[in-house]
Amino acid sequence: MDTIASLFSFITTPVSWVIVQFHSVYGAIFGPDTGWAWGLSIVSLVILIRICLIPLFVKQIKATRGMQTLQPEMKKIQERYKNDKQRQSEEMMKLYKETGTNPLSSCLPILAQSPFFFALYHVLNSIASNDTIGVINDRLLESAQKAHIFGAPLAAKFTDGSSKVEALGSSLTDVRVVTAIMIVLMSASQFFTQRQLMTKNVDTTVKTPFMQQQKMLMYVFPVMFAVFGINFPVGVLVYWLTTNVWTMGQQMYVIRNNPTPGSKAQAAYLERLHKNVTQHGKTRGRGEKSIVKAIVAKGRDRNEFERKFINGLNKAGLAAQTDGTVVKSDTAVAAQTEDGAPAATPATPRRQQPKRQSKSQRQATKVAGESEPKTSLTKSDEPQDGKQDTKPAAAKKPAQKSGGGGRSKAQSGQRKGPQRPKSPSKK
Repeated sequence: MDTIASLFSFITTPVSWVIVQFHSVYGAIFGPDTGWAWGLSIVSLVILIRICLIPLFVKQIKATRGMQTLQPEMKKIQERYKNDKQRQSEEMMKLYKETGTNPLSSCLPILAQSPFFFALYHVLNSIASNDTIGVINDRLLESAQKAHIFGAPLAAKFTDGSSKVEALGSSLTDVRVVTAIMIVLMSASQFFTQRQLMTKNVDTTVKTPFMQQQKMLMYVFPVMFAVFGINFPVGVLVYWLTTNVWTMGQQMYVIRNNPTPGSKAQAAYLERLHKNVTQHGKTRGRGEKSIVKAIVAKGRDRNEFERKFINGLNKAGLAAQTDGTVVKSDTAVAAQTEDGAPAATPATPRRQQPKRQSKSQRQATKVAGESEPKTSLTKSDEPQDGKQDTKPAAAKKPAQKSGGGGRSKAQSGQRKGPQRPKSPSKK
């Protein structure tokens, strides 16, 4: 560890200068020789570094999600060229280039943070060895050696002997208890961060080898921290515990406000977003608009949770727009169906057919019809006005038939156009 830390000695001067500047501020409040002044200086160094690494963290999230979406394609390439490793590598690089994904982007925050970690380790190890380093002179070196965090010296390790610990003004029991608690907390925070990533922020609809790798790392990383932690000074454990807690809180914020599509975190986020949108009748903030805009742009490619969100808005009389806003929709035509297409207008109701009657029911209906008296709609021999017809039967002219087919002259006279002359009848 000392050999690796010496490789980053070029950055020890900036790291020591930052610690000294924070120490001058906290020393005026808690005292220059207290563990609070030096411990908070290390914590402030972590916060400053992590704030500077936020752009890399955002890039890491995008790269991780890009790798998750590429896993099915990568698996196809591996199966297609399983006997040709060179062609397999070429196709992988081509896939990364086409999609703009870099596998190393997911490791950028850790790689960028490593020089500061080893530089801090080199500074604290020099303090334990009573050597000045960077901008830490003899006065600051003496002050740092007197600083204790819960009874453990800043430069003490779990593996140090009793003579070395006593030279720093502490007991071996205090050092091992404090370092053991910090190692457990450091490993637990790392495990919880990786676990919430796997259980809440992973697309459960796609089963890929990437998920198995992440699941394995969930158990490997805490063990690595526990093994290497016994060789870290107390000040480095403070640094690493602080950065793990920061990562855990940062991960919780991302999972809550920008979850992975298809994950359980997205289902919970869209449920909260639906409640807020239906309550206020609009999307509030740039984040909500960007989420709604992305869901609308997917169209038929929406997952189960996104379709449920769109349908919930339609039922509430709202319609999501392409720019991420939400407007009121009074008609069903403006709504959208589950697959993203406009909803069709309601069809005309079909005419219901009468129920088929049984033989006994038809006979009963027939008997009832015969027993009923004739209504006014039935034909009768008597005139409708109740007066008798006084004309003789001979005076009644029968209806004349037309030569064509049973139409009267009045009806035939209504035909337009020239009439064909009648042919003379044959005698």
